[in-house]
Amino acid sequence: MRIEVHETSQELAEAAAQQAATILKTALARKAEANAIVATGMSQAAFLDRLAQLPGIDWRRVVFFHLDEYVGLSVSHPASFRKYLRERVDSRVHPKTFHYINGENPDPHQECRRVGKEITRREIDVAFVGVGENGHLAFNDPPADFETTEPYLVVNLDEACRRQQVNEGWFKTVDEVPTQAISMSVRQIL
Repeated sequence: MRIEVHETSQELAEAAAQQAATILKTALARKAEANAIVATGMSQAAFLDRLAQLPGIDWRRVVFFHLDEYVGLSVSHPASFRKYLRERVDSRVHPKTFHYINGENPDPHQECRRVGKEITRREIDVAFVGVGENGHLAFNDPPADFETTEPYLVVNLDEACRRQQVNEGWFKTVDEVPTQAISMSVRQIL
């Protein structure tokens, strides 16, 4: 494991974007497509913005997988992760495919199976993720299920996770934050 410390969030975003670009270019040099997992959140914004600006990545050969999404939240809601990713990534780089999680599917377990079927067909080259304030990875709040073999699952969001969403400005109150999400499992991410 390599740990880097940067003076500013912009320096961190630049370094992370450069490393991500190198990984994607290396994957594309050895195979037809690169496969990446993409997260959202305040910590990802500057990184994704910078990555989208970097030259030399053939985005038409990159396939993205959505990390997590709220259950029941409209794609038009300002806190929708699909909305965030469409605006910050998809509409800017125009990848080959973007496998979004449909949080509005009336059967979230069926949605887990649908997107899970897609990701298990691929070798993931890189995951662009962060760790939440309460230690969550995606929406796998502590104590997360490390044993499940399912690539995606429906999870309950704890109070600390929901409070983080309010503190970041996505929602006005904790009561507005959905209580469930579809999340990539820890095992799938790692």
